[in-house]
Amino acid sequence: MSSYSSRYTAAILWVLLSTALWTLIFAAAKFADGSMGTFQITLLRYIGALLTALMLARATGGLAAHRSTRTGSHFVRAVCGSGAAVAVTWSSAHMLLADATALSMTYGVMLVLLGVVFLGERPGYLMLWGSALSLGGAAVVMVGKGAFQGVLPLGPALIAVVGAVLMAVEGLLIRVLGQTERPLTVILHVCFFGLCLMLVPALLNWQPASIYAMLLCVGLGPLAILAQYCTIRGYRSAPLSVVGPVDYSWLIFAALLGFFAFGESLGTATLIGCALIVGGGVTLSRARHT
Repeated sequence: MSSYSSRYTAAILWVLLSTALWTLIFAAAKFADGSMGTFQITLLRYIGALLTALMLARATGGLAAHRSTRTGSHFVRAVCGSGAAVAVTWSSAHMLLADATALSMTYGVMLVLLGVVFLGERPGYLMLWGSALSLGGAAVVMVGKGAFQGVLPLGPALIAVVGAVLMAVEGLLIRVLGQTERPLTVILHVCFFGLCLMLVPALLNWQPASIYAMLLCVGLGPLAILAQYCTIRGYRSAPLSVVGPVDYSWLIFAALLGFFAFGESLGTATLIGCALIVGGGVTLSRARHT
């Protein structure tokens, strides 16, 4: 295997681990079974993540060692991440979940385009083929779950697309910031800004919950730190045209989690789509950047 392949394989493995961890984190709302709202869960997770990041910073030179001259970019990244979460959550509540998820998953294509436009990336033949396989697999899974089989409500559909755009911009910023900033520096900033952004909506929609349940959500913080670290390592090590489509593996991990944790069935379309996504990932791991 060439040095290009080895480098991209490592990046893809980082993103795969990141996606698996985020799947568990985002499933927290389902495990909570409606006892807490999305904003509340996210705020508690940010609290746990920020406390963890501060302890790690103290052990690695203190906060002074993690100052950044790109505070504005960190803030925009946090806004995009929070805005995407709100957009996807709202659109999912006002249209079929399969349709909302399918529209949100278009961010992978947008991310590749942003890499071409803003970073001058030039995807090679294998990159384009791998991206197409991954996107095709995601489409097969979502159509199998009932996406696009009825009339799309215009408002929620547009909000879902806005969420996809915000996710793509966040991915671009992770790639850019990861080239110059230490991973913990990026993590500290997004945890702080994310907590600030979630504080008001979480308090406005606060639901009574047991101490045990809230501590479990705070405990998601260290897991989110690990997931963010994996994301940054993956995105800084390969072009967006490689790591962007790998995020479609979320559908694989979500299907497996649904099967083992919630007794959901794996239909033929899901299995075929997951196989295509895996094939796309293998193709991307062998690609060269032109």
